[in-house]
Amino acid sequence: MSRKDARKYSARTIEQTMEVLPGGTRRLAAQLTTLLDFDPIWYVLTNYNKLSEFIPNLFSSEVISRTENEVHLKQVGSQEFLGLNFSAEVFIKLIEDKTNGILSFSLIKGDFRKFNGSWKISQFPGENRTSITYELIVQGCFGMPVVLIEQHLRKNLKTNLLAVEQAAFKISCPE
Repeated sequence: MSRKDARKYSARTIEQTMEVLPGGTRRLAAQLTTLLDFDPIWYVLTNYNKLSEFIPNLFSSEVISRTENEVHLKQVGSQEFLGLNFSAEVFIKLIEDKTNGILSFSLIKGDFRKFNGSWKISQFPGENRTSITYELIVQGCFGMPVVLIEQHLRKNLKTNLLAVEQAAFKISCPE
């Protein structure tokens, strides 16, 4: 992608949905369409130990173990919310399916009752476009009602997609 094309990639919208599920659970999804190719996006998303370098509010991300396409991660997110610094820790199992462009994750343990979802990268055949979709099903623990943080979650989905795109762009088009 040329620098001229790069100007175009930053001027589009992100589609988002949120669904209220029983028990204080939310299903959130966001999709971004970009001019970037599959490989730099996949590289960024699977560079687990460096995710916190470009994903805002992700304080740390660490590979605990890896067996073939299964990765166990410890991640800590942190942000200010209602004037207080809020952090949450999750241990997740992630399955890599590069052939289909899917990274699915599920909660092993952590500060949520549910924290499951996926990243999906899809290329449009015959076109110079790729979509990045992030889906999350989340349910807060007692004392952390999701209804209070759902707006932050929605904002974070958009911010995370843009951060992934920006990091992939830097790989595709170094200065």
